[in-house]
Amino acid sequence: MELRKRRRGMTRSARDEEEEEEEEEEEGASGSGSQAPWWSWQWTVATVTGLATAGLLALTQACCVNTLHENLLWFQQLTVAPHNASNNLQQPQIEHPQAEVEREISFRTECGLYYSYYKQMLNAPSIKEGLSELIHDNLTESKRTINLLQRMNIYQEVLLSILYRLLPIQSYLEPMYFYIYSVFSLQAVYVMALYLTAWLLGGSWMAGVLAAIWYILNRVDTTRVEFTISLRENWSLPFLALQVAAITCYLRPQLGASQQKVMVWLMYVCSLCFCVTWQFNQFIFLVQAFVVYTLDCVDVLTGVQATTLYLVQMSALLSVWLLQFFNAMILGSLVLSFIVAALLVRHFHHSLKTGSFVVRLSRLILHSTAVLLLTFAINFLAKKALRLRSDEHIFKFIKSKFAWGPTRDFDANLYLCEEAFGALPLDTLERLSATLVLGPYALTLALMGGALALAALRNLRMKGGGTEGPAVASFRPDVAYNLLHTLFYGLLAFSTMRMKYIWTGHMCAVAAYGVCGGDVWAMLLHALRCNAKVLLKLVRYAAPVAVIAFLYYKFWPKMVEELSDLREFYDPDTVELMTWISAKTPETAVLAGSMQLLAGVKLCTGRVITNHPHYEDEELRHRTKQVYQVYARRSPRAVHAILRELGADYVVLENSICYERRHQRGCRLRDLLDLANGHIMDGEGDNDADLVAAAHPRFCDAVKTDSPEYAALFKRTFENKTFHVYRVRKKAKKNS
Repeated sequence: MELRKRRRGMTRSARDEEEEEEEEEEEGASGSGSQAPWWSWQWTVATVTGLATAGLLALTQACCVNTLHENLLWFQQLTVAPHNASNNLQQPQIEHPQAEVEREISFRTECGLYYSYYKQMLNAPSIKEGLSELIHDNLTESKRTINLLQRMNIYQEVLLSILYRLLPIQSYLEPMYFYIYSVFSLQAVYVMALYLTAWLLGGSWMAGVLAAIWYILNRVDTTRVEFTISLRENWSLPFLALQVAAITCYLRPQLGASQQKVMVWLMYVCSLCFCVTWQFNQFIFLVQAFVVYTLDCVDVLTGVQATTLYLVQMSALLSVWLLQFFNAMILGSLVLSFIVAALLVRHFHHSLKTGSFVVRLSRLILHSTAVLLLTFAINFLAKKALRLRSDEHIFKFIKSKFAWGPTRDFDANLYLCEEAFGALPLDTLERLSATLVLGPYALTLALMGGALALAALRNLRMKGGGTEGPAVASFRPDVAYNLLHTLFYGLLAFSTMRMKYIWTGHMCAVAAYGVCGGDVWAMLLHALRCNAKVLLKLVRYAAPVAVIAFLYYKFWPKMVEELSDLREFYDPDTVELMTWISAKTPETAVLAGSMQLLAGVKLCTGRVITNHPHYEDEELRHRTKQVYQVYARRSPRAVHAILRELGADYVVLENSICYERRHQRGCRLRDLLDLANGHIMDGEGDNDADLVAAAHPRFCDAVKTDSPEYAALFKRTFENKTFHVYRVRKKAKKNS
């Protein structure tokens, strides 16, 4: 009787969808987890063909990004000395050829910092000593000894350096190429994961083909790996895509108990790899936990499925907590507090999924309120107990971004003024529309999202639902998960442009499911009163072929032209600076400057630096703001005292920061410092009434005059048209 009630609660399109799925299972040729015997020749041919195509497209993506990277930097045209593992970073860097410096400065900003640890491990006398140097590092932050494995997500650099030492490849593959090829290989993994997700959702490997092609063609909006190789997201997002593919497979009803266990372990391994390679893992997992919670509340997921997904996330986070030497930032994360709160409230609130519609809706609101309140309470107590303030800059940024009010907080403004942390530009949607991915994606999200909402309402109206199973089986949980996944991460991408790379790749898989799957077409044909199964099957396979043909005709010539376009990366001023530092400064010298530049200084010269771009530490943020006073209106004695307190022997000033024009007024670095210091900003425009005129000129400009008060504390030792280096005197020089 209950089964008949469920059948009556299904829409006609849902019944058509189920009948179509049953037909495909009988045929056994789609390779989508059908019940056909595994030795069926149709299943075997479809699976082998699909996997071979997946491998070919994955290899295509890896080769494309490698070609684009080589076209930009011309690494193969630069000859470097062979690597010697016995060399140490403390040896005079003047022995390094200029070609190696030219290669290394291509690792811009934080990329150079991360790559420097790979280089440091290779140059260590042994693996054990290299690990010891990372655990007791005193080169990255002057006058501080820090555990880099605890503070930073650099296990990937450690693993690659160990592999390079152990594998017999040193004679024919340079360390830098081993590193680069490893990152580009992960792009192949990314494409494979999207391919499998689309295949599982759409029931045909043609969906995987379309998803992979869309990902490759929309390279500008799906990845930036070819010019930001070492960024943590380039390491982590392939594992996130693999995790989503594993979740999609886990939520399929055809899986047996042993297959589900395999998927759970695969989800855990992928989640662990994702977490250990990116410091922002907790915020990504928080969104994912919200998706699971929402589907659990409306009975699309069973209680067992939701609990399993929660525990996989929690296990991965706690494993990384152990690997990172009990990093308190993980225990104080919102996602861990949310998971604990969700599990606790559910344990004590057994009647959430029983009663009439009004009762269930009231209980759901009460339940969600309790979860949120308990989440913030647990998180507050955890941070108080751990004295955790490492991630407060992120919450300052979020508060400033969505409070719609100006702020003078230096850390928050540093993020708000970067384009990557602004709203998603509309030209992104124009590019996605041109490749025909946005239209099918939006249509799929609208139609299937509406069907999901109706299914959720039906579930809430059903009486007597339990915690172990959904009240209605009218909506596929794997499709529901992917719909909410892409919706939530889409909202995140629209609010913060840097997060679009999480969304756009998955968008390709969802759009491919819409084009190749039967669900969307069944709805459209039903609306047109055309319910012929033959027509449905025909359009499912004709539509992707037509889209692929159009993409080939329009974009293949452009892609070939782009891959053959030879460009040049030319930065002689930075090369000259790095060469001078290596040759003319003591090996123990401490250099101060901008975060971005100092990351390259550490990589190219091995010198000690005062600050760096890895901003997830309160003390580091404070010292970075102090070092940046060289671009503020401060007295020479105040700047000298700050630099000496940090142990700086040299300070590097950049004209591009001192006289910045890239940002508009109010977002230049000197403006952020003026606001934080309570000083009136440069240039024409309004200033707040409480800001005052500074008593001193801007240091980075005034020091170049070599007036007595500046010359007594700072001595110019190097300059070119981009950089000026001053030695910080230990004591003020007496006037003659």
